[in-house]
Amino acid sequence: MAADKSSNLNTRQQQVMRATVRHYVSTAEPVGSRALLEAFDLNVSAATIRNVMGALERSGFLYQPHTSAGRVPSDSGYRLYVDELIKPSKPTAQRIDQLLTQHLDCQGWSIEALLQEAAQILAHLSGYVALVTMPRLENQVVKHLQLVKIAPDQVLLVVVLDSYGTESMLVRLPRGTTGVGTTQDEGAMERELQILSNFLTAQLCGRPLSEISSLDWDEVDTAEHHVLSLCQAINDLAHRRRQPQTHILVTGVADVLNQPEFAEHSQLRNLVALLADGREQLWPLMCSDDNHPLKIWIGEENPLEPMQGCALISATYNRDSTPLGSVGVMGPTRMLYENTIAAVEATSSYLSEIMSGFDVSQ
Repeated sequence: MAADKSSNLNTRQQQVMRATVRHYVSTAEPVGSRALLEAFDLNVSAATIRNVMGALERSGFLYQPHTSAGRVPSDSGYRLYVDELIKPSKPTAQRIDQLLTQHLDCQGWSIEALLQEAAQILAHLSGYVALVTMPRLENQVVKHLQLVKIAPDQVLLVVVLDSYGTESMLVRLPRGTTGVGTTQDEGAMERELQILSNFLTAQLCGRPLSEISSLDWDEVDTAEHHVLSLCQAINDLAHRRRQPQTHILVTGVADVLNQPEFAEHSQLRNLVALLADGREQLWPLMCSDDNHPLKIWIGEENPLEPMQGCALISATYNRDSTPLGSVGVMGPTRMLYENTIAAVEATSSYLSEIMSGFDVSQ
């Protein structure tokens, strides 16, 4: 992301720059002064437009791909356009909010299904690749634990987490635990498992998974080996689900690859490989912070080479005031940013609202 700075363009330069970007976005063809004269009401002559475009080129905001061609925006030009020349489109924000309201229903849905549907709606409306990071499991708060017998020496550990639904893991218990390896009747085993479930819930309810390994179980008189085994299993569950590549949902790839920017097979191949196998590299680019709830990477600002012909726009979604993940859009730098920014911000806002009321018992 580039640092914020003013370009000090005068009003006419701003008008021509704005018109050039919009014309290039709609046509994918280098823009000449006569094309701007015909398409926009700039109230100046073609010669004046040429002079202004020349000044914008000298400032690095436009460039000529060929000496006889018109001009196209540079990465710096797109950055100028985003930072100084536009505001997010209210009609686009209203449209995606309407679609999300119509198609998303948190009743009976898992978090993953809800986020996947939101990504599909965002991809369809924007025409670009939509990406959503799933909530990091180790940051989620334990709400309830339940142990269910699966085999004589195995139980299913079910963990209900704040805002993330249910996670489960098979755990092999030491011999003698809750009747393991004994002739204890089924009813007694169920009662012991329930007592143990209640004990673990009382100890861990309200704690993030990331804190479990740091708890001092020596101070708990009833903490026997099987309890420690179960707590280690919960911690292992957090580590198992922590890998970023399993936590980014991607949709809309086929549509965006039809854009002329991806006509070169090598660039296309590298981008597809990144989206398929390198998603963990996208995670830090999408993760926002309190100072930058909206993140925009344009062209060569992207540290990943396959994305240096692309723009990535992402925003955080929250549960109450706690950040859960990010939702974003990736497409060519030739993007109608006012629409895309509005769509991403509206989606993140809607997800934050629906997550705050999500029933974690589902």
